[in-house]
Amino acid sequence: MHLLSQILTPDRTVCHGHGPSKKRLFETIAKLVCANQPALRYDDILDHLIAREKLGSTGLGQGIAIPHCRVGNCTQPIGALLSLATPIPFDAPDEQPVDLLFLLLVPEEARQQHLDILANIAHLFSQHRFCRQLRAARDSSTLYQIACSGAD
Repeated sequence: MHLLSQILTPDRTVCHGHGPSKKRLFETIAKLVCANQPALRYDDILDHLIAREKLGSTGLGQGIAIPHCRVGNCTQPIGALLSLATPIPFDAPDEQPVDLLFLLLVPEEARQQHLDILANIAHLFSQHRFCRQLRAARDSSTLYQIACSGAD
């Protein structure tokens, strides 16, 4: 089974989302994740995302960002995928704005699992064909299907 299909759901996949700034985008993501995860609190998720980003940008370059953090009350890895209608500055190493974002939340104690999943996601998003397919999606359902099928 493909990794993203294990941690992503259709309701946490947004095509052509809006986020005029990194902070507003994190607010949107926190709401998206908490909508179907009653154990997770919006303020906690937002605080963790902002704190992690202060350590260094999670922008990888080439329009990709993978914000990630470990969170208490999170019982399993959770993902969210957004393609943005308008790319936003993200302090990426190549200074390119971000238009594809994958959020990863993992349980607080899952240090190695966090690193392993993050490495797999970074590898997947480093594949140009996969990212082109995601960017070509016209709706959230198609974006989810492409993400879960992975790079061919």
